[in-house]
Amino acid sequence: NRIPQLHVPLRVGLAFLPSSGPEATTGLDDAHKEELLERIKQRFAGRKFVTDIVLIPDYYLRGQRGFAGLEGVQRLYGVDVMALVSYDQVVHMDDNDWSLGYLTIVGAYVLKGSRHDISTLVDLAVVDPTTRSLVIRAGGTDTRHGNTTLVAAARNTREASTAGFSAATDQMIAHFDASLTKFEADVRSGKANVQVVGKNGGRDAGGGGAMQWPTVLALLMLVTLRGGLRLRPEGISQ
Repeated sequence: NRIPQLHVPLRVGLAFLPSSGPEATTGLDDAHKEELLERIKQRFAGRKFVTDIVLIPDYYLRGQRGFAGLEGVQRLYGVDVMALVSYDQVVHMDDNDWSLGYLTIVGAYVLKGSRHDISTLVDLAVVDPTTRSLVIRAGGTDTRHGNTTLVAAARNTREASTAGFSAATDQMIAHFDASLTKFEADVRSGKANVQVVGKNGGRDAGGGGAMQWPTVLALLMLVTLRGGLRLRPEGISQ
C-alpha cells in the first residue's frame, strides 16, 4: 500500500525474467536476449530522468524468485527500479495438401507441404522492489505464418521465431515509449501514483496530492506579502 518513491535521475536494472517452462530450452538464446536488451537500452538511455541502464543477466534472478530476489539484485547492482522483460511464443506446425508429395523422394525438398503459425508476446514492466509496486508496463505482439519444405521446416521455423521476437520487441518499445510519455505528463500534473524525489532529497513532483515546489514558493510569498501589509502604520498609502 506504499506509494513508490522514484529518486531521479534513475539507475535502472534491465533483465529478462528467467524462463521456467518449455521456453527455457526452446525460447530465445542468450545472444538474442542480450541483443534485444541492448536495443531497449539504446532507445531509453537518453531520457533526462535516467542516469544509467544496467543490463543484468537473468541467472541472478533464478536463485530466489519473487520480490525477495528482485530486492537482492537491486542491492547488488545499486539500482533504483527493475525493468523486467518477459515473453511467450506459441508455434503451431501443420501439413497442407502439398505434404502428400512427401511420399516421393523429391517432394520433401521441393514441395512446401509444411505450414507454421507463430504468435509472440514481449512485455516490459518497470517495478519498484522496495514497495513491491508496478510503476509502468507495455507489451508488443507479432503473428506470422509461412509455408516450407519438410527438409527446411526446422530452419525456417527457427528463423521465423527469431523474426517474431524482433518484431514484437519493436512494437513493445513503441508502446512503452508512448506510455512513458503519458506517465511523465501524469507525474507533472500529480495524477501518477508515485512520488518523484531528487537524489539530493528534494521532491520535484509527485502523485497522490503531492504539492510541487513552485506552488509552495508562491504560497509563502503570498503569506509574507499579506503579513507585511498588516504591519504597516495607518495612513500610509499602500
